[in-house]
Amino acid sequence: MLNRVEKMLEFVFNSPTSYQAVDSIKKELNEEGFKELIESDSWQIEKGGKYYVVRNHSSIIAFKIGNKLEHPSFHVMASHSDAPSFKIKPRSKNDNAGYEIINTEVYGGPIYNTWMDRLLSIAGRLIIRDKDEIIIKPICLNYPVCLIPNLAIHMNRMVNDGVKLNPQVDLMPMCSKDKDFDMMKLIAKEYEINVEDIIDTDLFLYPYEKGRVWGSDNEFVSAYHLDDLQCAYTTLQGFKQGENSDTISMYCCFDNEEVGSGTKQGADSTFLMDILTRIQSGLKMSDDELKQALASSMIVSADNAHAVHPNHPEKSDPTNKVEMNEGIVIKYNANQSYTTDGISASLFKEICRQSGLSWQTYTNRSDERGGGTLGAISIAHVSILSVDIGCAQLAMHSALETAGSKDVDTMIEASKSFYDSHIVRTGQNSYRVWKV
Repeated sequence: MLNRVEKMLEFVFNSPTSYQAVDSIKKELNEEGFKELIESDSWQIEKGGKYYVVRNHSSIIAFKIGNKLEHPSFHVMASHSDAPSFKIKPRSKNDNAGYEIINTEVYGGPIYNTWMDRLLSIAGRLIIRDKDEIIIKPICLNYPVCLIPNLAIHMNRMVNDGVKLNPQVDLMPMCSKDKDFDMMKLIAKEYEINVEDIIDTDLFLYPYEKGRVWGSDNEFVSAYHLDDLQCAYTTLQGFKQGENSDTISMYCCFDNEEVGSGTKQGADSTFLMDILTRIQSGLKMSDDELKQALASSMIVSADNAHAVHPNHPEKSDPTNKVEMNEGIVIKYNANQSYTTDGISASLFKEICRQSGLSWQTYTNRSDERGGGTLGAISIAHVSILSVDIGCAQLAMHSALETAGSKDVDTMIEASKSFYDSHIVRTGQNSYRVWKV
C-alpha cells in the first residue's frame, strides 16, 4: 500500500499546476499505448482503440473503446487538475523596502495563513516566440525561490486573536535583495531561452514541499494539491486497469474547478460533449443510438470531501460525518450542489458491494453552506446519471492538506470496479449492474 501512496505523492509533487498535472497524466497514458488526438485534426477511431485529447494544455479526456459494444454505454469519471494558489501578474516586479517582491493575485480560495513562512516556487507555462512560431512551454522551477513572511508577534500582538490578511499587502512573496533581480530572466536562464522571446505567461506559486506519509501506523498522508490530485491519480489508475468490452470508458480531468469551471477547458464547457459527439461520429452511431447509450451511462464526479475534524467535530453533520480510511465518501446535497440521488447512489453502492469495498455518506450541516464540484456542472451539458464521491480529507484548500493513506488503494479499486462494471437500464424503473 505504501508503495502506491508514494507513487501518488510523486505524481502530486510533479504536478504543481494543471499544466504539469496534464503532462503527468499524458506520460502515464503514453506508457499504456494511448494515442493523442488533436481537436483541430480529423479523427480515426475504432473499437478496441485507446485515445486522449488535451484542451488548453490543462484539461484532458481519455477514452477506451470496447471491442464489442453490443449494448454500448459511457462510463465516465471526472476530477480536476487545478488547486487554489496565487497567480503571478503580467508585470510582477515590485521593489519594496529593499526587497524584490513578486506581485500576485489570488486564484480560487486558498487558506491564506497556510501559505506564510513556507518555501515557495513557481510553475505554469510560458508562451514564447521561436522563429515564425508561437510555442507553449510548461515550466516548473524545482527549487524554492520565494517566501511570504509573517510579521513577528512583537509587531502584531493581536496575531493569535485572528488577523485579516490583505492579499495586496500581506501576501506578496519576497524573492531577492538584488535590485537587478528579474524573475523572467531567472526562468529564461533556467530553460535556456532568450527573455526577449517570452511573449506572455501563466505562472503560479506552489509550496516547494514533498508530501509525506505519517502517523503511528502510517495512516495519514499530507501534501499540497491533494484536492483534487488524489482523485485525479487514483481514478487514472482505475481507468488504466479497468476493462469492459461493451462500454466506452472515459477519464476526465478538468481545469478551473476552483474558479467555477466556466472556461473553454472547464467542466462548464462543451469539452465533454464535444468528445462524445466525435466518438459518435467515429463509430458511426446515429443520434438515436447515442441517446440510447447515454440512457445507460453514468458519470462519477470524484472530488475530495471534508473529514470530521478532531478539534471541531461540531462542524460536521451529526449523522453523516465521514472519516479518513473508512471508505469511499458518497456526497449528497438537497439543492444539488452534489448530483447524487437515490438511483445513482444505489448503482455506485452496488458496484462497491460486488467488489467488497466500503463506503460512507456525507452531507453538510443543514446550517452550513458547502461547496460544489464537477458533477452538477457536467450533467448540465450531458444529461446522464451522476454521483459525487471522494476521499475524506482535512484542511481542504490549505497549502498542506491531509488525507488517509489507505483511501488511495480504496479509490483505485472503486474506480477499477466502476470501469469493470456494466450498467443497463432494463426498464422504466429498473437497472442491472454486473462485473464483466
